[in-house]
Amino acid sequence: MPSGTPTRLTHRKWALDGELCIHRAGDLMTQMLQELRESADLAVDLSGVVGIDTAGLQVLIALKRRAIQMERALHLVNHSPVVLEAITLLGLAAFFGDPLIESMHA
Repeated sequence: MPSGTPTRLTHRKWALDGELCIHRAGDLMTQMLQELRESADLAVDLSGVVGIDTAGLQVLIALKRRAIQMERALHLVNHSPVVLEAITLLGLAAFFGDPLIESMHA
């Protein structure tokens, strides 16, 4: 984008589903960073996540750090039971800063 071109940032919601694991980490990171670049405020809906490993958690951590650097808001919402368990087990709730609310349809 040329310098000086105004950017219109939006509020977006992006849903993740399936496995948030090493096999998808690279692609998900690329897609999520693109969403973050185009958003002033990005909510990532985790209600459809049925599995998460350390690579998946690293994607979420890296995305949160990038959002802070870019001065953008990133919110993790509708945590699936497996995401809630992983975040709680590893003590990451304070880092992400969002209320840990389990998805109603998980």
